[in-house]
Amino acid sequence: MILHGYWRSGTSYRTRIALNLKGLTYEQRGVDLREGDQRSAAYLRLNPQGLVPSLEVDGTVLTQSPAILEWLEETYPTPPLLPTDPVARAQVRAMAALIGCDIHPLNNLRVGKALREDFGADQAAVDAWAAHWIAPGFAALESLVAEYGNGWCFGDAPTLADCYLIPQIYSARRFNVALGAFPRLLAIEAAAGADPAFQAAHPDRQPDAD
Repeated sequence: MILHGYWRSGTSYRTRIALNLKGLTYEQRGVDLREGDQRSAAYLRLNPQGLVPSLEVDGTVLTQSPAILEWLEETYPTPPLLPTDPVARAQVRAMAALIGCDIHPLNNLRVGKALREDFGADQAAVDAWAAHWIAPGFAALESLVAEYGNGWCFGDAPTLADCYLIPQIYSARRFNVALGAFPRLLAIEAAAGADPAFQAAHPDRQPDAD
């Protein structure tokens, strides 16, 4: 497997976590979003959308991290990142979507660049924008974890929801978002910090990191 990603990208980060939790070996190839590598002709042949991550597997290219993570779960079911019960699976997917659909897209690199270049936002304004979307999403997730979590987002082992959460907390810290109101999420962050799969996926430990 070849993972094309950017070290600080939340979508690449969540994909690395899932690959690591599954115990899979993969090669990494950096796509520097700041330098425009994602718009190169070579990369667009892999991923016409020009986004990360892209996962090459046996001559096939998979794109969009939700699809990649679902493919990993279906192809490498052990250890599971979704519960066996259909309702529980839906609840984990909802937690993941809360982050992947309603938080992350509004504070990624493309949005931050547009805020700065098209609307003249300074860093304080960008931080406030990010907090405006992250804080209420985290408040909802904190309630869901209180109901369903037992050390992790859902139950007592990592799931897809944790693959999404940890990169979003990393992003929240970059934008100086206050996190004190979310003790359960911070406890999950601490658990992830002690887990080798999450440790190895951290942006600072990637070969293309600054």
